[in-house]
Amino acid sequence: MRDSGSGVRTFAVRHRYLLLSGMGLLIVPVLLSVTFGSGRVLFFDDWAATSDPKIEALLKGEQLVPPQPLPPEVFATAEVEQIRPLTKEGSRDWAVLDVDFRNRLLLVYKIMKEKHGYDLALLEGYRSPERQAKLAALGNTVTMAKANQSYHQYGLAADNAFYRNGKLVISEKDPWAMEGYRLYGEAAESVGLVWGGRWSFRDYGHVEYRKPGFKLSRN
Repeated sequence: MRDSGSGVRTFAVRHRYLLLSGMGLLIVPVLLSVTFGSGRVLFFDDWAATSDPKIEALLKGEQLVPPQPLPPEVFATAEVEQIRPLTKEGSRDWAVLDVDFRNRLLLVYKIMKEKHGYDLALLEGYRSPERQAKLAALGNTVTMAKANQSYHQYGLAADNAFYRNGKLVISEKDPWAMEGYRLYGEAAESVGLVWGGRWSFRDYGHVEYRKPGFKLSRN
Protein backbone atom coordinates (compact mmCIF):
# COMPACT_ATOMS: atom_id res chain seq x y z
CA MET A 1 0.00 0.00 0.00
CA ARG A 2 2.95 2.34 0.80
CA ASP A 3 4.50 1.55 -2.60
CA SER A 4 1.15 2.26 -4.27
CA GLY A 5 0.75 5.58 -2.47
CA SER A 6 4.29 6.56 -3.36
CA GLY A 7 3.62 5.75 -7.00
CA VAL A 8 0.51 7.92 -7.05
CA ARG A 9 2.39 10.84 -5.51
CA THR A 10 5.24 10.42 -8.01
CA PHE A 11 2.78 10.37 -10.91
CA ALA A 12 1.01 13.46 -9.57
CA VAL A 13 4.29 15.37 -9.24
CA ARG A 14 5.53 14.41 -12.70
CA HIS A 15 2.22 15.22 -14.39
CA ARG A 16 1.06 18.07 -12.19
CA TYR A 17 0.62 20.50 -15.09
CA LEU A 18 -1.46 18.02 -17.03
CA LEU A 19 -3.63 17.35 -13.98
CA LEU A 20 -4.07 21.07 -13.30
CA SER A 21 -5.08 21.63 -16.92
CA GLY A 22 -7.67 18.84 -16.67
CA MET A 23 -9.13 20.32 -13.50
CA GLY A 24 -9.32 23.69 -15.20
CA LEU A 25 -11.30 22.20 -18.06
CA LEU A 26 -13.82 20.87 -15.55
CA ILE A 27 -14.07 23.96 -13.35
CA VAL A 28 -14.04 26.79 -15.91
CA PRO A 29 -17.34 25.83 -17.66
CA VAL A 30 -19.07 25.64 -14.27
CA LEU A 31 -17.77 29.09 -13.29
CA LEU A 32 -18.84 30.54 -16.63
CA SER A 33 -22.29 29.02 -16.23
CA VAL A 34 -22.71 30.49 -12.75
CA THR A 35 -21.38 33.90 -13.85
CA PHE A 36 -23.28 34.32 -17.09
CA GLY A 37 -26.12 31.82 -16.84
CA SER A 38 -29.57 32.12 -15.34
CA GLY A 39 -28.57 30.51 -12.06
CA ARG A 40 -31.08 27.68 -12.56
CA VAL A 41 -29.70 24.23 -11.86
CA LEU A 42 -30.98 21.65 -14.31
CA PHE A 43 -31.57 18.00 -13.47
CA PHE A 44 -31.53 15.17 -15.98
CA ASP A 45 -35.14 14.40 -15.05
CA ASP A 46 -36.16 18.04 -15.25
CA TRP A 47 -38.54 19.42 -17.85
CA ALA A 48 -37.54 18.17 -21.30
CA ALA A 49 -36.33 20.70 -23.86
CA THR A 50 -38.96 21.79 -26.34
CA SER A 51 -39.28 24.09 -29.31
CA ASP A 52 -42.82 25.17 -28.39
CA PRO A 53 -42.63 28.97 -27.96
CA LYS A 54 -45.31 28.99 -25.26
CA ILE A 55 -43.37 26.53 -23.14
CA GLU A 56 -40.11 28.33 -23.78
CA ALA A 57 -41.79 31.53 -22.59
CA LEU A 58 -42.83 29.79 -19.39
CA LEU A 59 -39.29 28.56 -18.85
CA LYS A 60 -38.15 32.17 -19.13
CA GLY A 61 -40.53 33.19 -16.38
CA GLU A 62 -43.84 34.12 -18.04
CA GLN A 63 -46.39 34.77 -15.31
CA LEU A 64 -49.85 33.48 -16.17
CA VAL A 65 -52.93 34.62 -14.28
CA PRO A 66 -55.49 32.13 -12.89
CA PRO A 67 -59.02 32.39 -14.32
CA GLN A 68 -61.78 34.11 -12.41
CA PRO A 69 -63.38 31.80 -9.81
CA LEU A 70 -66.67 30.20 -10.76
CA PRO A 71 -69.80 30.50 -8.59
CA PRO A 72 -69.81 27.92 -5.74
CA GLU A 73 -73.11 26.46 -6.89
CA VAL A 74 -71.45 25.22 -10.08
CA PHE A 75 -69.56 22.65 -7.99
CA ALA A 76 -72.59 21.57 -5.93
CA THR A 77 -74.92 20.14 -8.59
CA ALA A 78 -76.31 16.62 -8.37
CA GLU A 79 -74.38 15.60 -11.49
CA VAL A 80 -71.05 16.74 -10.06
CA GLU A 81 -71.76 15.13 -6.70
CA GLN A 82 -72.61 11.81 -8.36
CA ILE A 83 -69.42 11.67 -10.42
CA ARG A 84 -67.04 13.38 -7.97
CA PRO A 85 -68.38 13.24 -4.40
CA LEU A 86 -67.65 16.15 -2.05
CA THR A 87 -66.25 18.33 -4.82
CA LYS A 88 -68.02 21.36 -3.38
CA GLU A 89 -65.76 21.10 -0.29
CA GLY A 90 -62.53 21.07 -2.29
CA SER A 91 -59.97 23.87 -2.33
CA ARG A 92 -59.76 25.90 -5.53
CA ASP A 93 -57.20 28.37 -4.22
CA TRP A 94 -54.48 28.73 -6.85
CA ALA A 95 -52.27 30.63 -4.41
CA VAL A 96 -51.54 27.56 -2.27
CA LEU A 97 -50.31 25.44 -5.17
CA ASP A 98 -46.61 24.92 -5.77
CA VAL A 99 -45.43 27.79 -7.99
CA ASP A 100 -43.80 25.58 -10.64
CA PHE A 101 -46.83 23.33 -10.82
CA ARG A 102 -49.24 26.29 -10.94
CA ASN A 103 -47.42 27.86 -13.90
CA ARG A 104 -47.44 24.60 -15.84
CA LEU A 105 -51.11 24.03 -15.13
CA LEU A 106 -52.01 27.57 -16.16
CA LEU A 107 -50.15 27.00 -19.40
CA VAL A 108 -52.31 23.92 -19.98
CA TYR A 109 -55.38 26.10 -19.46
CA LYS A 110 -54.03 28.57 -21.99
CA ILE A 111 -53.26 25.88 -24.59
CA MET A 112 -56.67 24.27 -24.16
CA LYS A 113 -58.46 27.60 -24.58
CA GLU A 114 -56.44 29.18 -27.37
CA LYS A 115 -55.59 26.07 -29.39
CA HIS A 116 -58.57 23.79 -28.80
CA GLY A 117 -61.40 26.05 -27.62
CA TYR A 118 -61.96 24.31 -24.27
CA ASP A 119 -62.49 26.19 -21.02
CA LEU A 120 -61.07 24.37 -18.01
CA ALA A 121 -62.22 24.69 -14.41
CA LEU A 122 -60.27 23.77 -11.30
CA LEU A 123 -62.23 21.25 -9.25
CA GLU A 124 -59.64 20.84 -6.53
CA GLY A 125 -56.00 21.69 -6.00
CA TYR A 126 -54.44 21.43 -2.55
CA ARG A 127 -56.04 18.77 -0.36
CA SER A 128 -55.41 18.37 3.35
CA PRO A 129 -54.46 14.95 4.77
CA GLU A 130 -57.78 14.91 6.64
CA ARG A 131 -59.76 15.45 3.45
CA GLN A 132 -57.67 12.85 1.63
CA ALA A 133 -58.53 10.32 4.34
CA LYS A 134 -62.20 11.29 4.08
CA LEU A 135 -62.23 10.70 0.33
CA ALA A 136 -60.26 7.46 0.65
CA ALA A 137 -62.92 6.17 3.03
CA LEU A 138 -65.46 6.43 0.18
CA GLY A 139 -63.65 3.65 -1.68
CA ASN A 140 -61.27 3.03 -4.56
CA THR A 141 -63.69 4.48 -7.09
CA VAL A 142 -63.00 7.92 -5.58
CA THR A 143 -59.29 7.68 -4.75
CA MET A 144 -56.71 4.98 -4.10
CA ALA A 145 -54.41 7.24 -2.07
CA LYS A 146 -54.57 7.57 1.68
CA ALA A 147 -53.59 10.62 3.71
CA ASN A 148 -50.18 12.04 2.72
CA GLN A 149 -49.95 9.59 -0.20
CA SER A 150 -51.20 12.05 -2.80
CA TYR A 151 -49.46 14.91 -4.56
CA HIS A 152 -52.53 16.96 -3.66
CA GLN A 153 -51.22 17.22 -0.09
CA TYR A 154 -48.16 19.07 -1.34
CA GLY A 155 -49.82 21.44 -3.79
CA LEU A 156 -48.43 19.43 -6.71
CA ALA A 157 -51.67 18.02 -8.14
CA ALA A 158 -55.04 19.22 -9.36
CA ASP A 159 -58.31 17.83 -10.66
CA ASN A 160 -59.86 19.72 -13.55
CA ALA A 161 -62.98 19.55 -15.68
CA PHE A 162 -64.49 21.41 -18.61
CA TYR A 163 -66.82 24.37 -18.31
CA ARG A 164 -69.48 24.79 -20.99
CA ASN A 165 -72.67 26.85 -21.07
CA GLY A 166 -72.48 27.63 -17.35
CA LYS A 167 -72.03 24.00 -16.27
CA LEU A 168 -69.19 21.63 -15.45
CA VAL A 169 -68.83 18.77 -17.90
CA ILE A 170 -67.20 15.79 -16.19
CA SER A 171 -69.03 12.79 -17.61
CA GLU A 172 -66.89 10.29 -19.51
CA LYS A 173 -69.97 9.45 -21.59
CA ASP A 174 -69.81 12.83 -23.30
CA PRO A 175 -67.83 12.51 -26.60
CA TRP A 176 -66.97 16.23 -26.52
CA ALA A 177 -65.54 15.88 -23.02
CA MET A 178 -63.59 12.71 -23.87
CA GLU A 179 -61.98 14.42 -26.85
CA GLY A 180 -61.19 17.29 -24.51
CA TYR A 181 -59.57 14.95 -22.00
CA ARG A 182 -57.38 13.51 -24.76
CA LEU A 183 -56.19 16.97 -25.77
CA TYR A 184 -55.86 17.94 -22.11
CA GLY A 185 -53.63 14.93 -21.48
CA GLU A 186 -51.42 15.83 -24.44
CA ALA A 187 -51.12 19.43 -23.28
CA ALA A 188 -50.34 18.40 -19.71
CA GLU A 189 -47.63 15.97 -20.75
CA SER A 190 -46.13 18.55 -23.11
CA VAL A 191 -45.39 20.82 -20.15
CA GLY A 192 -43.94 18.10 -17.95
CA LEU A 193 -47.00 17.00 -15.98
CA VAL A 194 -48.22 13.46 -15.34
CA TRP A 195 -51.75 12.79 -16.59
CA GLY A 196 -54.05 10.45 -14.69
CA GLY A 197 -55.73 9.35 -17.91
CA ARG A 198 -52.87 6.93 -18.55
CA TRP A 199 -53.23 5.09 -15.26
CA SER A 200 -54.96 1.73 -14.88
CA PHE A 201 -57.28 3.62 -12.55
CA ARG A 202 -58.36 6.24 -15.08
CA ASP A 203 -58.50 9.73 -13.61
CA TYR A 204 -58.89 11.87 -16.70
CA GLY A 205 -59.09 15.22 -14.96
CA HIS A 206 -56.09 14.66 -12.70
CA VAL A 207 -52.61 16.02 -13.34
CA GLU A 208 -49.60 16.14 -11.04
CA TYR A 209 -46.04 17.39 -11.12
CA ARG A 210 -43.25 14.99 -10.16
CA LYS A 211 -41.05 17.87 -9.10
CA PRO A 212 -37.30 17.21 -9.29
CA GLY A 213 -35.85 16.75 -5.81
CA PHE A 214 -39.25 15.89 -4.28
CA LYS A 215 -40.11 12.31 -3.43
CA LEU A 216 -43.60 11.25 -2.39
CA SER A 217 -43.79 8.48 0.17
CA ARG A 218 -46.46 5.88 -0.56
CA ASN A 219 -46.06 4.17 2.84
